[in-house]
Order: sequence, then structure tokens, then C-alpha cells
Amino acid sequence: MEMDSGEKRLNELGYKQELRREMSLFKTFAITFSTMAFFSGTPLYGPSLLYAGPASLIWGYVVVTFFTWFVGFAMAEICSSFPTTGSLYFWAAHLAGPRWGPFASWCCAWLETIGVVSGIGTQAYAGAQALQMIILLSTGTNKGGGYFAPRNVFVSIYICLTITWAVLNSFALQVVAFLDVISVWWQVMGGFIVIIGLPLIASPTQSASYVFTHFETSPESTGIHSKPYTVILSVLLSQYCLYGYDSAAHLTEETKGADRTGPLAILSSIGITSAFGWAYLLALTFSIQDPAYLYDPNNETAGAFVPAQILYDAFYRRYHSGTGAIIFLCIIWGAFFFCGLSTLTSAARVVYALSRDGGIPFSRIWIKIHPKHKVPTNAVWLCAAITIIIGLPILKLNVVYTAIISISTIGWVGGYAVPIFSRLVMDEKKFKPVFLLPTLYPLRWDTFNYAPVAVSAALTLIMLWWVLDARRWFKGPVRNIDVQNGHI
Repeated sequence: MEMDSGEKRLNELGYKQELRREMSLFKTFAITFSTMAFFSGTPLYGPSLLYAGPASLIWGYVVVTFFTWFVGFAMAEICSSFPTTGSLYFWAAHLAGPRWGPFASWCCAWLETIGVVSGIGTQAYAGAQALQMIILLSTGTNKGGGYFAPRNVFVSIYICLTITWAVLNSFALQVVAFLDVISVWWQVMGGFIVIIGLPLIASPTQSASYVFTHFETSPESTGIHSKPYTVILSVLLSQYCLYGYDSAAHLTEETKGADRTGPLAILSSIGITSAFGWAYLLALTFSIQDPAYLYDPNNETAGAFVPAQILYDAFYRRYHSGTGAIIFLCIIWGAFFFCGLSTLTSAARVVYALSRDGGIPFSRIWIKIHPKHKVPTNAVWLCAAITIIIGLPILKLNVVYTAIISISTIGWVGGYAVPIFSRLVMDEKKFKPVFLLPTLYPLRWDTFNYAPVAVSAALTLIMLWWVLDARRWFKGPVRNIDVQNGHI
């Protein structure tokens, strides 16, 4: 039986095949597409619109999409040459050369791990918030005495979602792949329903002039008077929506012909997500009935979730009922669910790969593979436990979601930068084919963006660990196969 091209390349890179290689291109694409999830930025729509108005939001997405393609092409090229589960940090180690490889790999590995694990938390929060709105509108709205889940219930939903994803990821990868195939159709069909249906239902709709040219800051709400600063903040949504395509790279050891299918999954996910994502933002913005009312704490959604209010206003004005808004919110909630499930899949592979190379404390525990399902179950539950821990401050602070998103974006996108930079400075002959600033002013304990503190503290400890200890033993990816002698 002829060896799979991806497995052959994996052996050449020094790793034996341990995970089950049975994923097709479409299934890998399904998981990658679900991780990106063009509905995923929904919770950030309200703050982004408030900072600088619709024009900055809409055109900011276009600009970010443009530059995302450059990153995507670079990552696809590198993935074709290094189809390993370790992906980003493995690439960095080989591309930076023997002198700087271990340090580049160390930095990239931890940025990647921080980014992808905190990414699970962003989806758990978004899923909890969407479900909170569904319950509120289903029980009578904020004006009609509906049930608005308090913090402890909100956190309970957050934890339940995380545990559910961990349970599903404990089975064979084909289970997650099957669910994410459903996710593709859920998001594509649901996306068409929302994108086409919402503007048709909304009456009247906003003018093209408002959507594409209206720029308006809200210093009385945000405390921010600098216009350039508000534009930067409004683009946060776009940056958050357009990453996660490296999930295809994390699955390459479980994908057939991964040296070809990995890059294809990366580029196709970027293309479809960017197109649907922009159309979704346009649908929401054109359907706004009263911009000022969206943020009123006394409105039907308690001013807590702007897209839900847009949906409710559109349906209620046309049909005098909010049922349609609830249905649309269920579609969006489903996208959050599938996105969180896929993000945990990706995160577990990153932790497994780094543990295989001895880069995480107690690596022997996290490297274990389930004997039947051939998935890194211990790594799955480690990621779930960390996700739950970083979500507990929600009980006291309103800014936790912004902090988690910031940490995820910094880590994930920062992880992209290391191997790409290494690729740019590498000798061509050797190659084989963030956001940290406060978001609300004045600064108080409940408005401060804790991402700078969290990320700085984590990176300081990681760098200190490198200087004092890890540089002596961490040499980057560790071969566990002797190709020349054929020993495994």
C-alpha cells in the first residue's frame, strides 16, 4: 500500500504517524471554516459601531481582509512544506535556522498556545451571551419582564458549553468532523437566510450613504476623543473575525495528502469567510432602525447585545412579533457552538504537539493518545480547564470578554508573525515547497483592558523560563523517528 504523501513528508521531518490519518479535504475545510465562523464577531459589532460609526466598521473589514490574504498565502506555502500538527512553532524552528530556531520556536509555541486556548473562551462567552438573549426575548423581553440571566447563570452557561465541547472532542476526530460538516451547511444556509432575509424584512433600511460614508464617534459613551484611536478600536472586530485559518495546519497529521489539502483548506476558508462576513456586516448595518436606541439599557435587549436589538427591531416593526429575531439568533448561536467546538479541536492539537516536544510542564500527561479514538484526550481537557478558569472573572468584571478577545488576537496573530518573518529572512535554497489598548475611558477597575497585564505577565514568565532554564533543554521540535535506519 502506497504511503500517503502527507505521512511521507511527516516521516521526513522526523515524526512517526501516531494520530489517525483519515480526514478528507472537505472535512479539514469544515473544521477550519467552523473555527473562523463569520458570525463569530457578532458580540463585537455593537462596540465597533459605537466607536466610529458604520463607515469605519465596513471599510475596516475590507482593509483587514486585503492584508489577511497576504498572511494566508504565506501560511499556505509554509504549510505545504511542513505539514505537521505543531504547525506554526515547528515552522518557526526550521525556518529560523539552527542558531535562532529554538528561541523562535519557543516564542511562537507559547504565543500560539495562548491565542488558541483563549480563543475557546471567546466562543464560550459569545455562545453564553447569545443564549442569554434568546432566553430574554423568549420570556417577554427586557421591557416585558423577560428573564435576563445574571452573572452566575451566565458563567454556568459558559462552563457547560466548554465541557460539552470537551466531551465531543474526546471521541474520534470523525465525530467533530461530522458535526463541522453540518456546521458548514448551517453557516452557509443560515448565512444566506440572515444576509438576504434581514434587509428585506427591515423597513425602512438605512441609506447607502449612512452605511458606507457615515463616521461618528461617541466620546460621551466611550470617553475616547481621538478619532484615529476610535478607528483602530472599530477595526478590532475585523481582525478578530479573520483569523483561525491555521486550524487546517494543526490537523495535517490527521489529513490525507496534507501537504496539498492543508493549504487548500486555509485559502478556501479565508475566501468564503471574508465574503460572507462582509455581507453579514452590511446586512446588519443596513437593517438598523434607530442607531441611538440600540444602546439604550431600557430597550428590549437591555442594551447588552446590539445585533439582537437590530434583529428584534426589524421583525417587530414589520410583524409586531420578535419570534423571527429569536430564530435568527438561534442560527447565530449555532455558529458560536460549532466555532467553539472546532477551536478546542485546534487548541488540543497545539498542546499535544508542544507536549510531544517537551515544551509544556508535565508533558507526559498531555501527550497521551486515547487508545481507541486516537485523539489527545488529556490535552483536550487541559484546554477546557484553562478556558473555564479564565472565564471565572466574568462573575465580577464586565470587561472580561474584551480582555479574552484581546489575548486571543495577540497570541494567535502574533504566532502567525514569527514563522512568516522567519520565512522572509531564510535562505531560499533551504526551503522546500494585536490588541492591547484600553477600549473605554476613563480608566477604572471595571473598564480597564486587562489583556496587556495578562499577556505581558505570561510572556515575561515564559521569557524568564527560557533564560533561566528552557534554553538549556528546549531545542524545538524533537524527532521521534529515525528515517535513515527506518526505526520508529
